[in-house]
Amino acid sequence: MLSPSSSLVGAGIARLARAVSSGAASRAWLRGFGSTASSSDECIAKEARHGCANYAPLPVVLSKGEGCLVWDLEGKEYLDCLAAYSAVNQGHCHPKIVAALVQQAQTLGLTSRAFHNDKLGEYEEYITTLFGYDKVLPMNTGVEGGESAVKLARKWGYEVKGVAPNAAKVVFAANNFWGRTISAVSSSTDPESFGNFGPFVPGFDVIPYDSLDRLEQAVSDPNVCAFMVEPVQGEAGVVVPKTPQYLKRAKEICAKHDVLLIADEVQTGLGRCGSMLASSFDRGTRPDVVVLGKALSGGTYPVSAVLCDAPVMDVIRPGQHGSTYGGNPTAASVAIAALEVLIEERLCERSEALGKLLRSKLQAVAARDERIAEVRGRGLMNAVEIAETDSFTAWDLCLRLMENGVLAKPTHGNIIRFTPPLVISESQIDRLVSVFQQTLNESA
Repeated sequence: MLSPSSSLVGAGIARLARAVSSGAASRAWLRGFGSTASSSDECIAKEARHGCANYAPLPVVLSKGEGCLVWDLEGKEYLDCLAAYSAVNQGHCHPKIVAALVQQAQTLGLTSRAFHNDKLGEYEEYITTLFGYDKVLPMNTGVEGGESAVKLARKWGYEVKGVAPNAAKVVFAANNFWGRTISAVSSSTDPESFGNFGPFVPGFDVIPYDSLDRLEQAVSDPNVCAFMVEPVQGEAGVVVPKTPQYLKRAKEICAKHDVLLIADEVQTGLGRCGSMLASSFDRGTRPDVVVLGKALSGGTYPVSAVLCDAPVMDVIRPGQHGSTYGGNPTAASVAIAALEVLIEERLCERSEALGKLLRSKLQAVAARDERIAEVRGRGLMNAVEIAETDSFTAWDLCLRLMENGVLAKPTHGNIIRFTPPLVISESQIDRLVSVFQQTLNESA
């Protein structure tokens, strides 16, 4: 007997078959099935009809990208100032990364971890040497990296620190964002993320971001095994710590209480904040665990990684954690190429210099317009906070920016992020600021 899912698939096939023989209208529909839509409106309509409405994108349909530029289906050019939430730090369709992807995918794409492959060890040696950690756990998405870091911390807490069974705690900062899984939303303070998704994962404590006093109180609990934090909070609106040497001092507090510092560098790392790791902005800071993702593939493939030293990583043994795709040869080849691009093109240094330039120009605009409450950022991770009114919102401003050829997206209501690919040029920064000023004038 066919299962319900098999019956549904069979019914779908039957509908396709009937369309072949039931007249011109149905045959026309069949010809369009699976084909590229001819207009942006058609693409948006198909998403609305057949997809889960879990995003509220700007009404633009992109079909091509190169460097910092993208084009819609109708051929209009835009300056991308979101960079796929920092996944395309190296620019859209970087030729070296794409070549690594294509070459490896044509040779051997996936083996699972049931067998060794000839690329994984090379990648593991490369990334651990580059970042100065003993070992890496290869995963796919950023949230998988975060989940893996939490699992490592808990197991380390039981087997090394000596936390009582099932009593381990992990501390997070308020307004954190590291994904949408049950574990991730269990640590969230955003009602849109956790609303009606309970019950939640126990053993998570939340403290204010950028508060060393509250951190000290939290980690003094002997059951706490880790503090997981973003060096700069991305989804919260590019929140830069105001406490001098915040992360360095947080590491010192954690070390005093035998607690692991987990740096969530999925968005902030790999050049976004002007250095390979945003953690290194506070000199001398070496997190116990680092989570990477997004730009680890330059936007071509889901690749993430957890880095730490052997005393932490070695608590995981065969059969206790895994991923079918994690560490596959395609991912390994792409990640090496993506990291090499960051180094060869000096994109960290570029991010630092051009980020200062962008902020200075945006601050000059803000000084002349009281509707801009603040400009802040680090490297090329920047945000403009809007003093919203009923007639002037960040969403409306982003729609007008889109009409004028610049793509940006609000976060937390009144904050607009400007996080372009790190390959952006000075002339493109001038274009961004000019369009921003023009759009503000049009919105007056």
